[in-house]
Amino acid sequence: TSSPSVNTKPKVTNQQVEVKVVGGSDSVILPCQIKPDLPEDTTVEWTRSDQELVHVYSNRSDDLTKQDGLYRDRTKMNEDLVRTGDLSLTLKHPTERDSGGYICTIYRDKDILRQKVVLQLISACWLSIHYKVIELHYI
Repeated sequence: TSSPSVNTKPKVTNQQVEVKVVGGSDSVILPCQIKPDLPEDTTVEWTRSDQELVHVYSNRSDDLTKQDGLYRDRTKMNEDLVRTGDLSLTLKHPTERDSGGYICTIYRDKDILRQKVVLQLISACWLSIHYKVIELHYI
């Protein structure tokens, strides 16, 4: 007798989020949420769209050995992320160079989940000018 076939193909899920931050801010949170109570061996990788390694969480701790030097001492993830499912990355002192795409990749069992976050740095001058234009438009 033959056993029923089991689909062992990994499932890949993709999502995208946009985040805007004013230049000169202390930090910005790049959001990435998943169902809580992840397996203990879950690995989370934050990379840039151009493959720079921003932050890695593996084996229940941060693994920054291969982190790109541009992000050294500037990234942080929640300590209880496996329990809460909050895989968001805090990026300290964002600059124009940090604008662009980031990818949060979650390796959970056989599944691979990806969320793309697009960070846009906005100058404070642009915001105040934009705000005044909107005010004038409504008067």
